[in-house]
Amino acid sequence: MKNLRFNLSRMLLVFAFGLIPYYSLAQDVKPSKQEKKELDKLALNANFNAIDTLLDRKTFVLEADYLQDRFGNRVPVMSTVNFIKVESPKAVLQTGSSFSPGTNGLGGVTAEGVIENFKVVKNLKKLSYTVSFTIMTNIGIYDILMNIYSDTNSTATISGISGERLSWDGHFKNLYDSRFFQGQETIR
Repeated sequence: MKNLRFNLSRMLLVFAFGLIPYYSLAQDVKPSKQEKKELDKLALNANFNAIDTLLDRKTFVLEADYLQDRFGNRVPVMSTVNFIKVESPKAVLQTGSSFSPGTNGLGGVTAEGVIENFKVVKNLKKLSYTVSFTIMTNIGIYDILMNIYSDTNSTATISGISGERLSWDGHFKNLYDSRFFQGQETIR
């Protein structure tokens, strides 16, 4: 009986290892252009639904890869210290750099405040969202307008009462999958 079990398990191993070349060949088959297009569309739809959930829960981060001032000067930045974090009922706007300590200890400014007037508009045709809200912080009141796309590319424009504007270009992420580092809150 013991030999039968040993032989049976040995046969199963031989059979399993015999299938490896078959599955390896199956993985080398590339999808056609139409199949690839359909897979991409399915992925975008899945992302669209996931983004909808994060917007509904108000738990997300836009990590900036670039910042742009109102004059069109665009600079690459570190996404770990340049972000807009939304974690209802609060939000954080942060800029940072590795060149100077700044008021937040990260070479920039960190403004944290309460979210007001949070609005979401879905574009089902383009699988995108437009989000607008206001943040009341101790260093000012900021209006944020975000465009979020199903491929997770995102933009945001932040404007204050003084007429200053800063644009963010980066990626939309789940708050818990993001790797940002928040500095000290800037105090006036």
